[in-house]
Amino acid sequence: MKIVSVVGTRPNFMKIAALVDELKKHKEIEHLLVHTGQHYDTGMSKFFFDDLRLPKPDINLEVGSGSHDEQKAKITQKLKKVLGKEKPDLVIVVGDVNSTVAGAEAAKELGIKVAHVEAGLRSFDNTMPEEINRIETDKIGDFLFTTEESGNKNLLNEGIGKDRIFFVGNVMIDTLLKHKERASESKVLEKLDVEKHNYCALTLHRPSNVDKKEDFENILYILDKIQEKIKIVFSVHPRTKKSIEAFNFDDKIKNMKNLIMTEPLGYFDFLHIMANSKFILTDSGGIQEEATILYVPCITLRKNTERPVTVDQGTNLLVSVDKEKVVEKSFEIINNEIEVNDKIPELWDGKAAERIVKIILKRFKK
Repeated sequence: MKIVSVVGTRPNFMKIAALVDELKKHKEIEHLLVHTGQHYDTGMSKFFFDDLRLPKPDINLEVGSGSHDEQKAKITQKLKKVLGKEKPDLVIVVGDVNSTVAGAEAAKELGIKVAHVEAGLRSFDNTMPEEINRIETDKIGDFLFTTEESGNKNLLNEGIGKDRIFFVGNVMIDTLLKHKERASESKVLEKLDVEKHNYCALTLHRPSNVDKKEDFENILYILDKIQEKIKIVFSVHPRTKKSIEAFNFDDKIKNMKNLIMTEPLGYFDFLHIMANSKFILTDSGGIQEEATILYVPCITLRKNTERPVTVDQGTNLLVSVDKEKVVEKSFEIINNEIEVNDKIPELWDGKAAERIVKIILKRFKK
């Protein structure tokens, strides 16, 4: 059988890496990797391909930046040409970005079956573009591979049949467990002059946090208070960097002497930073999951999460974006006043990709 996998962003690369490794083991599968080019610069794309030893994409659509609708339309149009030529039996999409929903829609329009890896996650916040992408992708997916029990319940509540839902675990955790030891050899802490367990790791990129000046100022207040107590390592997303420049926040940030800003980091370096931090501040979904496996406290700078298992069983603290509450909770972690869960969610055991490929092969052999 022929399978085409579609990726476009850093989180996609981490999720697809485990599947690529597993698909290689099956000679009866011809696999093509298509990179949409949604993340296209070195920091957001090439470093991750190199670190994860992903093969060079068979096809790069090179769509680049653009609004949600523009980007999605470009990907769908270009991908339909590729799929029309290659005629795969199955298209695999991962996560919740524009490349995910565009990949699924392009396949469906050509009558090709779709597998959605990381299906069923819901924040119930329709102001998030990712939430719309998740819902639309799951509506048309033939194989909906879920990472946690909430995903199964959400899909059933939306009227999706049990025969399309498969609880398999988390491919992003497959990748983390595989590379954790290698990442421990990183020298990034020495380069940044920070001590293990004596700094906070920060990521920030959601439109709700960085696209409006008032919202971003709220985050800067939080960071200013925290950096008075502990160093913060801030891996800056291109979207966030643009907002810093647009809002003239450079001086405010320069005045924070313990805020260490870096360009987007490679997978190993950032994994090492997360694993050795005192705690993590983030608005990323995937980092909530990774923090849980690393047993590192994680404060999520959002009002909601589509990954409730990280709160129920993991290390995730859903505090909202109330600045005083976030600062208070951060100080409690710094002062060792918080104990986090040390449970591992069900099936987060490094074998999710193996389960996915087994299910696909079994279904297509029928």
